[in-house]
Amino acid sequence: MTAIPATGGVELARTGETKPEATPRVAMTSRARSERKLGWMLCAPAVTVMLLVTAYPIGYAIWLSLQRYDLRFPNDHAFVGLRNYGAVLGNSLWWQDLTNTLVITVLSVVIELVLGFLLAFVMHRAIFGRAVVRSSVLVPYGIITVVAAFAWRFAFDPTTGFVNGLLGTNRSWFTERWSSYFVIIFTEVWKTTPFMSLLLLAGFTLVPNDAVDAARVDGAGAYQRLRYIIIPLMKPAILVALLFRTLDAFRIFDTIYVQTRGAQDTESVSIIGYQTLISRLNLGLGSAVSVLIFACVLIIAFAFVKGFGTNLAQQRGESP
Repeated sequence: MTAIPATGGVELARTGETKPEATPRVAMTSRARSERKLGWMLCAPAVTVMLLVTAYPIGYAIWLSLQRYDLRFPNDHAFVGLRNYGAVLGNSLWWQDLTNTLVITVLSVVIELVLGFLLAFVMHRAIFGRAVVRSSVLVPYGIITVVAAFAWRFAFDPTTGFVNGLLGTNRSWFTERWSSYFVIIFTEVWKTTPFMSLLLLAGFTLVPNDAVDAARVDGAGAYQRLRYIIIPLMKPAILVALLFRTLDAFRIFDTIYVQTRGAQDTESVSIIGYQTLISRLNLGLGSAVSVLIFACVLIIAFAFVKGFGTNLAQQRGESP
């Protein structure tokens, strides 16, 4: 098929379709440039402090990860390059702990998203006692993580806890892998679901009541309004909540350390980093583990921002 010329577009051979020309970018005005410059100036103090606080520790950790540096043998100190990373990545324990961390992260974040959405909806729709409802929901998030971990550890204890009495069982929760997983994930969900609901509550304010009412008048049911109106308009808040909570859940340490100390194959990557760096005083291997955890966090953040940011830009009709 011959090429078909198209007015105001680019002709395409074989298909006969037209591809619209790219919209030229509008030149930035002097006012926009001054506002951008002012924004950078206002952010400069905070950026400078963050660089001073974070750049040196990160750089020092990377430098230590390239060394054979064990405080138990201070004279045996040498530059080994990437051997520490090879030792960590070549050890099956790292991959097992990474799998444990991903399982806990995925399950806890998914459950928290569903429960947080329901709690945010309740707080948003509450007519009477709205302040009391919001305050009571946020109480678990105000409790220190270590305290919450100890509380639920004692609650699930077969001798001193009350959970077995409520369930009518005599189960030892911390003697099996998946029951230990259940307690850890339950503790994380109980502790951090209010944080998820708080972020999603802000997302409900992005949904105009006129759009929901118009959909109701057009005959859309509750599920259709939720799927096609509420959730698409709440996507920015949902993605922010997922990003923050996923990064936090991936670095889980307190709950596992308090409840199981990594027993029953519940060890996370943060636990192995702690044991290598603090307990065994191996600064080289421990720093390598820390840098790998940092790299995983960067990959997760990049995936969220790149993938979901592109979806949001396409939703608004903008170029990513």
